[in-house]
Amino acid sequence: MSNKVIHAIYNDDDILMDAVKKTRAAHHHIEEVFTPFPVHGLDKAMGLAPTRLAICAFIYGCIGISFGTWMMNYIMIQDWPQDIGGKPSFSYIENMPAFVPIMFEETVFFAAHLMVITFYMRSRLWPFKEAENPDVRTTDDHFLMEVAVNDNEKELVSFFENTGAVEVKVIDKH
Repeated sequence: MSNKVIHAIYNDDDILMDAVKKTRAAHHHIEEVFTPFPVHGLDKAMGLAPTRLAICAFIYGCIGISFGTWMMNYIMIQDWPQDIGGKPSFSYIENMPAFVPIMFEETVFFAAHLMVITFYMRSRLWPFKEAENPDVRTTDDHFLMEVAVNDNEKELVSFFENTGAVEVKVIDKH
């Protein structure tokens, strides 16, 4: 059984934002919105939950600073202590001011790289993945709102035509 969805195509982001607000006010379920560029406030207008990626970034930064601290302690204090400039390496705490730039770099390195991996996994983007873009115009200058149809196809088509859509299509989504 295939599900029907409506593709309402808009040519202006302000008209799209108004249409999203009207659609949510009319209690229609918006499946997805495809835009050629990020539209400020669209996530709030769609009613999406706030992202938790910032929490992941903080955790990844903590992992990075922990790994950097362990690495410097092991390499410079335990495994191969060196007397650099007349300053012997007796303990990590005595030499920590010299290690601050390395700790910072490890924090940024781990946070950045693990955030990219998390973003790709969360977005289900992996090499050789086929594009899920329903209309190629949404990569250039058009905006597409995909809305589920529940036995109210004609009502929804007229609703979206009244919201300023330049094109409204009913599609069987597999």
